[in-house]
Amino acid sequence: MTRGRIYGLIAVILPTLMIAHPHSAASQMMRSCAGRPEIVNFLDKNFAEKLTAVGLINQNAILEVYAAESGTWTLIVTDVHGISCVLLSGDSWDTMPILPGIAT
Repeated sequence: MTRGRIYGLIAVILPTLMIAHPHSAASQMMRSCAGRPEIVNFLDKNFAEKLTAVGLINQNAILEVYAAESGTWTLIVTDVHGISCVLLSGDSWDTMPILPGIAT
C-alpha cells in the first residue's frame, strides 16, 4: 500500500473514530484546543497521563499519545504553532512488547 493511501485511510478513520467513540464526561470537557503546555499539564494533573508515543503526521503536525498507569489514554494533535487538540480519549491502554526482529 502506498504512503498516500495510508494517509488517506487515516484521514477517513480518525474522524470516524471521533464521531463513533463514546466519550466520558471528562473527555467531552477536553474537546477544545489549547496551547500544548496547558493540555499536557491538564492531562498530568487530572489523569497522571504522560507522553507515551509520538508520530509525525506531516510537516505541520504531530500525533501524541498520553497514557497513565491506570490505563487512561488521550490522543492529541499538535501543530507547529504549539496548539494542541484532543482527538480521542479512553481507558484500558496497554503497551505492546517490542517484537523480535523489528527495529525501534
